[in-house]
Amino acid sequence: MSKLELVIVLAAGDSKRMKSETSKVLHEIAGRSVIQNLLAALTPLSAKNLTVVVGAQKEAVAAHLLKIAPNAKCVVQEKRDGTGSATALALAEHKGDGTVLVLAGDTPLLTNQTLSEFVKAHQDNESPASVLTALLPDPSGYGRIIRGDDGVILKIIEEKDASDSEKDIDEINTGVYLFDIKLLRSVITNLKSNNSQKELYLTDVIGLINESGKSAYAILSNDYTETLGINDRSQLAECAAIMRDRINHQHMLNGVSIIDPTTTWIDADVVIESDVLIYPGTSITGNSKIKSGAIIGPRSVINSCQIDTGAKVIESNCTDSKIGKDAKVGPYTYLRKGSVLDSESKVGAFVEIKNSTIGQGSKVAHLSYVGDAQIGEESNIGAGTIFVNYDGENKYQTEIGDHVRIGSDTMLVAPVSIGDGAYTAAGSVVNEDVPAGAIAIARSRQVNILGWVLRKRKGSKSAAAAKKAGAKE
Repeated sequence: MSKLELVIVLAAGDSKRMKSETSKVLHEIAGRSVIQNLLAALTPLSAKNLTVVVGAQKEAVAAHLLKIAPNAKCVVQEKRDGTGSATALALAEHKGDGTVLVLAGDTPLLTNQTLSEFVKAHQDNESPASVLTALLPDPSGYGRIIRGDDGVILKIIEEKDASDSEKDIDEINTGVYLFDIKLLRSVITNLKSNNSQKELYLTDVIGLINESGKSAYAILSNDYTETLGINDRSQLAECAAIMRDRINHQHMLNGVSIIDPTTTWIDADVVIESDVLIYPGTSITGNSKIKSGAIIGPRSVINSCQIDTGAKVIESNCTDSKIGKDAKVGPYTYLRKGSVLDSESKVGAFVEIKNSTIGQGSKVAHLSYVGDAQIGEESNIGAGTIFVNYDGENKYQTEIGDHVRIGSDTMLVAPVSIGDGAYTAAGSVVNEDVPAGAIAIARSRQVNILGWVLRKRKGSKSAAAAKKAGAKE
């Protein structure tokens, strides 16, 4: 299959029905913008040139394109007067001949397979122009294909301009076209705005091609869902759900067990090895990578994390973190950016970790906060321990050695270092280094004031219970 000379992506629309300050092509599906999903399908076609027509929110769209497709040329459509006008602007910026693919920027579900098959059919037929069409259960809102013999398109009629009988046609225009560039240049300047929208429709090029003695052919898509466009938030959600199902289906074919695919959301760039088990209500986003044998969920949120073989993440929220082999996370754990859990470590219920390393076999099991810390191997952090890392202006490091035992309800006031094999007594506030093998006791001596309840809480249930137990004033 020969390369395309040019691809034109039309992305200048005002996105009024989205009711958003953000262009609809910049809204996200599966961790990518709408237009990024489309460009991912286009990339394997290896077109020589890519032009994107921008208009509404042009600065934001152009800036996004610079990041995801730096070789794309942006052409600005200042006056949004139709797809025909937008295509003509893009053609005016290109001098080469050959074949041009024109399509809308709000069709994120198109796949490379469908586009490649479309290009091949166009080239095999030696067609001067081809239109990708689809059969929709409900074609409302789409332009209809009026066919002649042998797949020749007589015209494409927009719904607002269609008669009742034409609206009954269920074959629709997907907005994906292939043209001979010379032919398109020769007819596009003859477009007229004599329609209900008073715009220059690219669809009217088909009639002009017929008048020139050439023909445009309809090529039917095998999957109409790929051709769905986005105009409002409901359609955005519909496309997101289709993409979710497509991604989950592929992971399951690759050997991943997803208990409930309808409640499992996985971004397009996530990598998951076979024999991973994912429970319901789980979201895996960003550039997360999960190795074989890991168990995720239920109800876990994983964002840009690396999870090693055999690790378990149960009902937890983890972002920009590394979870080692056979490590256990959760339930109700919050791993923030920079958290590193070595193999066989454990971070448990209601624990928050930030910018810290938990060494091999070490445990932070309950109700603790660990920030800006290095914890060695086989150490245990008791329940209710707080790493006091912030003085209001600066953050400081805490270092915990190997085989350390931190007593429950300990405050470790950074910067502080706890040596190998050391202990801290429960309830201590530790603000000095603890040598290896020592125990730190940093708390006031307990004082018991006998008879206090009988004197200060006379008549209370506590006083009655104390008196029954033999307490005296």
